[in-house]
Amino acid sequence: MNSKHKMTKTGWDSVVTLPQYIIPHHLLSLAMYALTRTEIAWFKNLFIRFIVKQYKVNVAEAAQTDLNRFPSFNAFFTRELRTGARTIAQGQHTVVSPVDGVISQLGPIKAGQIVQAKGFDYSVLSLLAGDVALANEFEQGQFATIYLSPRDYHRIHMPLTGTLREMIYVPGKLFSVSPRTARTVPDLFARNERVITVFDTEQGPLVVVLVGAIFVGSMETVWAGQITPPYGKKIQRWTYNDAATITLNKGEELGRFNMGSTVVMLLPKQSALFLSRWSAQSPIQLGQAMN
Repeated sequence: MNSKHKMTKTGWDSVVTLPQYIIPHHLLSLAMYALTRTEIAWFKNLFIRFIVKQYKVNVAEAAQTDLNRFPSFNAFFTRELRTGARTIAQGQHTVVSPVDGVISQLGPIKAGQIVQAKGFDYSVLSLLAGDVALANEFEQGQFATIYLSPRDYHRIHMPLTGTLREMIYVPGKLFSVSPRTARTVPDLFARNERVITVFDTEQGPLVVVLVGAIFVGSMETVWAGQITPPYGKKIQRWTYNDAATITLNKGEELGRFNMGSTVVMLLPKQSALFLSRWSAQSPIQLGQAMN
């Protein structure tokens, strides 16, 4: 990874982030959940136009470009792309980006540790909710963490063709996952609520973790629908076997965030290496080759 892209925590970062330790994450996220689903025309239209202008959203890429036609803000936020807006890189062993966003960090998993930000590492084991057997499958593997801002397309797609093995819901906090918070809050992605999806692929096991965040208290997958809310207090597991085989092709939709967040992808040791041209803070789009 190119060190010039590793941003260092400042004192101001700590000051700005401090209130997140005391605010009611889930209560605020439930309020946002309700607001983003209201179908009051003037309100949802105003909300949509504010976000489009504030974040310079490229509406031309959407299948539906008439902003008034979206029944709610969330319908706009989880909008479908028009046909041909993204190209999925071909090749049996080519790993593609599962989302549009900015690469927060990527690289090798060293001694079971993942880089969160400069000066902050966290363990694969903590990310995977203490599942030792699963964590061991990624020893000396690789990871990529991709941050989705409010301007991005918010559906998550398959980086490789894979058969679903397991899904794990892990309750937790809902800190922001902005770059500032990532370089300030230790173990951020292992503290926040998340949905872990585990697939078997021709390159070995693949994990795609959907990390929740403040105002992003709603995540869903294409096979199970909405996972949160309601917010659970215990880890929940769903195992998929031969009687309920779910296989998704590379580029197929896996799930979506209702509001923005972060995806963490884990690949095993034997997978093809990421190209050195990808580094922290690189923008990336769904379907671009990562190796």
